[in-house]
Amino acid sequence: MDRVDIKKAKRFNGEFSPTPDKSISHRAVIFASLSKGKSVIKNFLRAEDPVSTISSFRALGIEIDDKEDDVVVHGKGIYGLTEPDNVIDCGNSGTTMRMLSGVLAGNPFFSVLTGDESLRRRPMARVITPLSGMGADIMARSGNRYPPVAITGKKLKPIEYHMPVASAQVKSAVLLAGLYADGETEIVEPAKSRDHTERMLPAFGAVIDIKGLRVRIKGGTELEGREVCVPGDFSSAAFFIVAALLIRHSDITIKEVGINPTRTGLLDALRRMGAGIELSNIRNLSGEPVAYIHCRGVEELKAIDITKEQVPALIDEFPILCVAAAQASGVTTIRGAEELRVKESDRISSMVAGLRKMGAEIEEFKDGLSIKGKSSLKGALVESYGDHRIAMAMTIAGLVADGTTMVNGVSSVNISFPGFFRIISKLSS
Repeated sequence: MDRVDIKKAKRFNGEFSPTPDKSISHRAVIFASLSKGKSVIKNFLRAEDPVSTISSFRALGIEIDDKEDDVVVHGKGIYGLTEPDNVIDCGNSGTTMRMLSGVLAGNPFFSVLTGDESLRRRPMARVITPLSGMGADIMARSGNRYPPVAITGKKLKPIEYHMPVASAQVKSAVLLAGLYADGETEIVEPAKSRDHTERMLPAFGAVIDIKGLRVRIKGGTELEGREVCVPGDFSSAAFFIVAALLIRHSDITIKEVGINPTRTGLLDALRRMGAGIELSNIRNLSGEPVAYIHCRGVEELKAIDITKEQVPALIDEFPILCVAAAQASGVTTIRGAEELRVKESDRISSMVAGLRKMGAEIEEFKDGLSIKGKSSLKGALVESYGDHRIAMAMTIAGLVADGTTMVNGVSSVNISFPGFFRIISKLSS
């Protein structure tokens, strides 16, 4: 049965290493495939989404060995891909589809990208618009709105693209297309989105210049294979951080977590709410800052306001922030988060529906919500809507609710965090 029953936790103690970072795992495979020579990726996330990226590049002629400890990619350079003999299935991974679109736009062959039912409802115009502006021959169904996506690679021209919405996936797609353009491609963001691409691509040899919200890449530069070690995923650690804060007498340590400042908006938000969270053993790992995160249960969190400018740095943590807000004193308001309506599910309406069923008082807005805190949550049957982050957030809500919480659709958790329920059981037993 694709359901888990969760009871209120009496304790939440111990230490663990989180799952490897999903965003960085994707990028390591993509950049290694476009590089000349062998790359070794250590601590790769073997979850459904990053494995979709591996499968996609194998379909494009790249030899990738998934060994017990490492993933070894035998790259062929930016022009070394070959035309696939079938449609490429990106599974549930929007990162795979959008970033791959940027790569394929500059390769001289025909390809089609598709995915599962959820991915085929994800918007693609945001990628198609700038790529078309670079000269790409790219189309999608429903007026270029939704997958499948058909691409005939062309010689691309550089552009200066002002992004209407901060999106690391769109930014990365345009930067990758910029590798195939004759000149410099520049992207201007409205707010800073996660910067893993800008951090990692230069390590493979790309020429990138960053000035504030402007990112520029020089086309025509060949990449060279290298070793990459993937840090722990902050977005995965986030669920356990909030659980530890909400369950009395908790004390957990999460090891080797990536603390890239474009990803840790949740830490800033939780500290504003009164959480005591300590970082130690801070160091760099393959260009990314990592640390141990130590957190304990708190007597009380207080409500805060989250603005549009703060949303990009906690976009994936929105579901679990809602759970924290439901237990905070006062009314927490999150605005400027309309991007959440086009994730794996409509995450705004999904969290509103789930927490309301458990007794929380929530008002829904077009671009966010407000939650009246200190709710006495009660166990209920709730849905994940096929969204891994909703499934995990509602599981954490179940750990602080009275009675039994039943979460439907938990197989979606395998998209990003196959060991999630095993760690929950270990820390709460």
